Amino acid sequence: MPDVAIVTDSIANLPPEVIEQYRITIVPINICFRGEIYRDLLDVSTSEAYEMVLQDPDNFSTSPASPGHYLEAFREASKQAKNILCITLSSKLSTGYNIARLAMKQAGDVIGDIHIEVIDSLNVTASQGFIALEAARAAEEGKSFEEVLAIAEDMRSRVTFLALLDTIRYVYRTGRIPKIASQVASKLNIKPILSSASDGRIRFVGAVRKKESGINRILRMMREKVGHGEVHVAVMHAYAPDEAEKLKERVASEFNCVELWTVEMTPVMGYACGTGTVGIAFYH
Repeated sequence: MPDVAIVTDSIANLPPEVIEQYRITIVPINICFRGEIYRDLLDVSTSEAYEMVLQDPDNFSTSPASPGHYLEAFREASKQAKNILCITLSSKLSTGYNIARLAMKQAGDVIGDIHIEVIDSLNVTASQGFIALEAARAAEEGKSFEEVLAIAEDMRSRVTFLALLDTIRYVYRTGRIPKIASQVASKLNIKPILSSASDGRIRFVGAVRKKESGINRILRMMREKVGHGEVHVAVMHAYAPDEAEKLKERVASEFNCVELWTVEMTPVMGYACGTGTVGIAFYH
């Protein structure tokens, strides 16, 4: 039995088979639609959530899991191991980290003899997922809690994501630019490229007019980071499976991939960035 159990939130975008294989406990985020609250992946699938966004975006929103939901996840993880490492999305993008820490403090009284550590991934989407996955792999290999924690912290500085938006129209939902500015840029058919920053924020790193040019740009940016060495890659999409499959084929043909999978991007990113967004998370 592993000495460490891994907990992360559904924003990490890990494939179901990976979650099952490494026994990673997932804390679903809350999806709010027309006055009803759904737990991501439990009450509604990612594709169903995107259909909600397309149907009535003004009545769609998301919120972090509650302390009770994290306690529920810690209780479930404690059945696997007495040491739990919880990896949250970036604290610069959500209050999830603080909520998880609150639940951690409550866990001693509620669960009993358990050691929990909560770390800020400083990432989001599948780049956060890779941190949780590598920690889970280390735990599966029988590494100690201290070793698993060190691996997770090392991965924080190694993972990157790049996302190409189909339109800038919805970026105002991130709070980064005014709504009027996003509307004007949308009329100019500007397609921004987003990436993770070392401080845990999301930053603009480029813009194109044509999607093909954007795909070429993010692959060049990836090449600049990984060179010709071995690379682990997750191809992500927001309700655009065909485009994601084409991107996956290019990544497979142009890079030395030791790991490559496709996943549908969390509705949180999809809501902020718009459907049609595609991207990659990777490390070498």
